[in-house]
Amino acid sequence: MKMKSFALFLGGALCALPAAVAMGQSASLPASHVTSHGMGHGGGLINVMLLDGQSAGAFHNWKLTTPILKKELEETGLFSVTVVTAPTSDQDFSDFEPNLDNYRAIVMNYDAPDWPAAMRERFEKYVNGGGGLVIVHAADNAFPNWAAFNEMAGVGGWRNRTEGAGPYWYFKDGKLVSDPTPGPAGQHGARLPFQVKTRQPEHPIMRGLPPVWMHYPDELYGKLRGPGKNMTVLATAYSDEKNKGSGHDEPMLMVLHYGKGRVFHTVMGHDAAALSCVGFMTTFQRGTEWAATNRVTQKVPATFPTATTVSYRVDIQEMDPDMLKGASDPIRGEAKAASTASAGAPQH
Repeated sequence: MKMKSFALFLGGALCALPAAVAMGQSASLPASHVTSHGMGHGGGLINVMLLDGQSAGAFHNWKLTTPILKKELEETGLFSVTVVTAPTSDQDFSDFEPNLDNYRAIVMNYDAPDWPAAMRERFEKYVNGGGGLVIVHAADNAFPNWAAFNEMAGVGGWRNRTEGAGPYWYFKDGKLVSDPTPGPAGQHGARLPFQVKTRQPEHPIMRGLPPVWMHYPDELYGKLRGPGKNMTVLATAYSDEKNKGSGHDEPMLMVLHYGKGRVFHTVMGHDAAALSCVGFMTTFQRGTEWAATNRVTQKVPATFPTATTVSYRVDIQEMDPDMLKGASDPIRGEAKAASTASAGAPQH
């Protein structure tokens, strides 16, 4: 399976070096790892629901990011992904009754302030009974007043969350600490590349990944708050104060247990550019398999980023029709400047 990627080498400054490389194909999931619950019609594929339908604003474009997340899961050869678009929180849910038990895991690309009580109850029952849950980026902003969801997510931000949602969680001296100091939940600076540091190298999701790797430009979420119950932080990133950061190592990847259910939570993945990162993609694919099956059979691709390089997929970025919006064009720019200068010069 051939995939294009680019590497950005980081020295005193960033400079781009394009390279076409091949990623290793993911291993197939043995049939013994899949039960009849949530098994696809493809004879062993893992049924996954990709839930979308609402976000807090146009800056989280679920209509764009859902097809990318679906593609990234399905190209592993492990998953059968069904997109389910829920009503917005202020709409009628009476006809929205997807059979959650048809799926081994639900991927949340949905951010709403609330759900009807009946929908919340069904969702809690599903995860508590052993259903997998994957929370991507702004989905952890959702449901600030739903205690069970916040326990599933561990931490969240924005939507008027404060210390009432729980303490602020971050790493200090190599350990996860909780800070009860009052304050709002959620912050990030400009979207820049940042290093991700592995904290649990033996966890199935992280096994074989480098200790430190570069993530493509993304929002680095910080000052997230929540109950943090049954939460294990797999990876962190330093939130630099020079970029409106907290000055702490913030949780980037987490796993949690809610009843019999497994939860994988990634705060990365703001837009198509961030989703194109091979590091994001690999951890997302592995995290979804773990949430669904409690195993990870996928190999680490040869193009995985290093401590000093980012690696991304051009074909994923090209799924954003606005990818080149605002991009500079030095050839046309120089020609236009020359034409303008010529028009204003004395004629001979």
